[in-house]
Amino acid sequence: MFSYRHAFHAGNHADVLKHTVLIATLEHLLEKDAALTVVDTHAGAGLYRLDGDYADTSGEAAQGILRLLQPPAVAAGTKKAAADAPLAEAIARYLAVIADFNPKGGAKVYPGSPFIVQHLLRDHDRLKLFELHPTDSRTLDANIAQLEAGRQIAVLHEDGFGSATKFLPPPSRRALVLCDPSYELKTDYGRVLDFVGEALKRFATGTYAVWYPIIPRPEAHDLPRRLKTMATKAGKSWLHATLTVKSSKIVTAPTGETRRPGLPASGMFLINPPYTLKAQMAAALPQLVERLGQDRNAAFSLDAGG
Repeated sequence: MFSYRHAFHAGNHADVLKHTVLIATLEHLLEKDAALTVVDTHAGAGLYRLDGDYADTSGEAAQGILRLLQPPAVAAGTKKAAADAPLAEAIARYLAVIADFNPKGGAKVYPGSPFIVQHLLRDHDRLKLFELHPTDSRTLDANIAQLEAGRQIAVLHEDGFGSATKFLPPPSRRALVLCDPSYELKTDYGRVLDFVGEALKRFATGTYAVWYPIIPRPEAHDLPRRLKTMATKAGKSWLHATLTVKSSKIVTAPTGETRRPGLPASGMFLINPPYTLKAQMAAALPQLVERLGQDRNAAFSLDAGG
């Protein structure tokens, strides 16, 4: 149950998508003066070293944030216009936040969702972090302690699926809830649906952001469809964005050895998203495909309703 560690995956293409969407959503919500409560159901360790042992083992950041930081290669004349185009606003803001944690350049330090959110919040906003993994929760405690944020941040060593709804609705009646479990267990998909359904009952006007992996598993493909049905039945607007960077097919080498491709794609599904988000992602997603795509299967999708 406790084998998943996000440190192996920090800064990968899924993080790029998730955090680009998160920052664009959060900055829109912070345009109003009223206090905002952000709830992160699966916070992880909060802060990661991309030059550490975990990141070096997987190397996933090399095909994510580190690749995005490189100047775009111009492979052919038809790609020159895309390479020369200015970065979409959502990507530029994401890279600006990463740069704030790396004043000397590059991305040796990668902020997870808790640190990205705290970096953008105002003094009167609140952040509730849930993390059940024993090692990550201790690391999260230590990392958050360095911020000296006082009562702004609460770290809870509890199951976010079972406990996070207790903060809904918040006193200010404004909240952003991020739900991004590891999906290491098949039951996580059903628990996400149960959690979002209960959260909507408690606080129908909150903004809910769900990250999920796109893998050859029926539950992974059912999740966004069922979230869309849930939002539609509740009369709520929704947005669904996906980023595919490579084929999901398992390759068999001449020696007979099979090679799994790793995570090929991921998605973000939001209920009650900012009205500005669709246009921002319409500009950002093609550039993410251009910059992060690893083969001809690289693609994106963007749909919204409500």
